[in-house]
Amino acid sequence: KATSNICTAQVLPAIVSSMYAVYHGPAGLRATAQRIHTLTRSLASALRSADITLESDAYFDTISFSISDPAAVSARAAEHRINLRDLGSGRFAVALDETAGAQDVIDLITVITGSTPADLSPTDDTALAPRTSDYLTHPVFNTYHTEHELLRYIKRLEARDLSLTTSMIPLGSCTMKLNAAAEMLPITWANFANLHPFAPADQAAGYTELAKQLGDWLAEITGFAAVSLQPNAGSQGEYAGLLAIRGYHESRDEARRDVCLIPTSAHGTNPASAIIAGMKVVAVACDAQGNIDVADLRAKAEQHADNLSALMITYPSTHGVFETAVKEICDIVHTHGGQVYMDGANLNAQLGLTSPGHIGADVCHLNLHKTFCIPHGGGGPGMGPIAVAQHLAPFLPGDPVNNTDPIGPVSAAPLGSASILPISWMFIRMMGPEGLKRAGQVAILNANYMSNRLAEHFDILYTGQGGRVAHEFIVDCRAFKDSAYVTVDDIAKRLMDYGFHAPTMSWPVAGTLMIEPTESESRAELDRLVDALVAIRKEIAAIESADADREDNPLKNAPHPAHVVTADAWPHTYSRQLAAYPAPWTRDHKFWPPVARIDNPYGDRHLVCTCPPVESVASAS
Repeated sequence: KATSNICTAQVLPAIVSSMYAVYHGPAGLRATAQRIHTLTRSLASALRSADITLESDAYFDTISFSISDPAAVSARAAEHRINLRDLGSGRFAVALDETAGAQDVIDLITVITGSTPADLSPTDDTALAPRTSDYLTHPVFNTYHTEHELLRYIKRLEARDLSLTTSMIPLGSCTMKLNAAAEMLPITWANFANLHPFAPADQAAGYTELAKQLGDWLAEITGFAAVSLQPNAGSQGEYAGLLAIRGYHESRDEARRDVCLIPTSAHGTNPASAIIAGMKVVAVACDAQGNIDVADLRAKAEQHADNLSALMITYPSTHGVFETAVKEICDIVHTHGGQVYMDGANLNAQLGLTSPGHIGADVCHLNLHKTFCIPHGGGGPGMGPIAVAQHLAPFLPGDPVNNTDPIGPVSAAPLGSASILPISWMFIRMMGPEGLKRAGQVAILNANYMSNRLAEHFDILYTGQGGRVAHEFIVDCRAFKDSAYVTVDDIAKRLMDYGFHAPTMSWPVAGTLMIEPTESESRAELDRLVDALVAIRKEIAAIESADADREDNPLKNAPHPAHVVTADAWPHTYSRQLAAYPAPWTRDHKFWPPVARIDNPYGDRHLVCTCPPVESVASAS
């Protein structure tokens, strides 16, 4: 299943941290910590010897101190190209890490005291007591301590994961498009990767210009007046957008407006964000075609007119169609005093063709990790900037440090995950207006091409006028449970044997598959996925006609790992060849699932906590 929102924003940093621990192991981490602490003790001893007062004798890697001549210290720091943390009133703070060396400490002492030390040995006995209990005892943290061994370990893990390097990943509502090498390369450059979020403005002029240009471009694309790049994920963008709406109402002495209308087809984060923002959620029904029920919306808007704060809407809809009544829907909400929040998850289908501002929305969050090419689905930090109309601009997120704005910050850094902004900057700069429009057109074309081909074999759940879909569509698999004892999970797992990641499963409708091909995929790749699904439909038909057993068939036993197919015993009624090589392309290049079927419901319902009980922690304390 797709990992999204805050999950996406944190998966890659978690992997990086875990690999750091794998490489260094417990002994390496201890040695690193001891070295950092020794350097910090050396710095502290030198400052004490210079009669500089430390604010605390308890420290590990960070010390703060007061100085009688802060202007001189700041001048010497600038001369040595060192940024100290200025706490004001003559107070400074310094933090060391594993990248610091002896010369760095000498330079710091010189900057702070005005004289160069002769010796770095600590002159006091303030070393922290080392930890005595075991940690990181799993073999993985005690095995791969050379670069080559770590490289091989990471490569083995990579081989277990089906990625875009193998085939398309057709997750509906997740826009798994190409992350071009030209877009990704700049984030490895030191001038982008190593810039501190709170570096002095005169040292970050280039990055400031990049962020301004990106914000201006996003404002133009969305038809809005202002953009904040601070939110770190789509869900955080939703929260920031709703805070802007609340701030707007409060500025007009209408703080009572706290009702948020949300269609039943909305993303799951929508009601969660509304509640976190202090709003009351009122559901709006959808009609048989998956569109918002305009009559129900009008009735709810009238019922809650005195307290109506906002409507949250996704366009194209979560059901994968362009709602023809979208402007009327916006007008109804505005007429009753509310604001329109547009979920930007499906902005890929609007690029160059329309815009949230043109449609009538007041605020929209932008999934840069979807429409604008930052890796998604566990591939990297997310970004969910918000674009707003002019009247909401004063209520964008405030600065995390010097916040004087009506709305506080939603992230610890003013530009969120700023180091990955060059990806989207490169994408927009290289595509240009016509390229972005072409991307939206091809995304819609690809979805309709696939849905038309698949409609001969499956029911397409929702379509708009003329039988068309937007940039994604829903394949209805619910009938197969009765006709062949086949569930959407069976189809998803069988797709692994064909070399594909499954589409989004059972969302927004249980028992269905939601497919989004994006503009990145060639017609040949679209045909390959369609051919795989058509072949699976034939396997289902074989069960329906009793030519295949309802319990023992390729779908019920999928996926088929190499160790299962090559085992001495083969207990199934179908052939090993059908299990392992169900399509011609699997012989040319085969992705082997590393494990056979697992019991998903059991795992979901029988959680195993590996943490020690609270009682043991309390007794240890």
